[in-house]
Amino acid sequence: MRLLTCLLAGVFLMGGLTASDAVVRIANDRGGRIGTYVDKYQSIRTSGDMVVIDGLCASACTIVLGAIPRDRICVTSRASLGFHAAWDPGANGRPVTNVEATRMLYTMYPTSIRRWIAQRGGLTPRMIFLRGRQLTSMYKPCYLDARASATH
Repeated sequence: MRLLTCLLAGVFLMGGLTASDAVVRIANDRGGRIGTYVDKYQSIRTSGDMVVIDGLCASACTIVLGAIPRDRICVTSRASLGFHAAWDPGANGRPVTNVEATRMLYTMYPTSIRRWIAQRGGLTPRMIFLRGRQLTSMYKPCYLDARASATH
């Protein structure tokens, strides 16, 4: 009995050291400044947390695909990824494509995502969406879990 107790304790300790119990849920995220997302995802990458994409993840939010290892990302049936060129506000307030930032954003994505984007004409001012079967062919499906935190 004592041996069994020691073995179980060892399994629990090893499990606690190698796997994160935390889940970060992404939904209804329209993006923002690239630098903010790079910092945010670096912190999540370091934490070892699992990422559940459970709704819209657009623009700079999609940096998650390059920042977090693929085996720590899963997508629900509601997941929708929106991609477009990076932009800056122009003199008249209208968006002006930032070629350098767009190139940097594109290189952050994994090869499969870059290929998918290229097949649709690249990153342009027009938003393109990856969802459904195409998305689940690239990322494992997941199911919401009670541990999922509030939207990040």
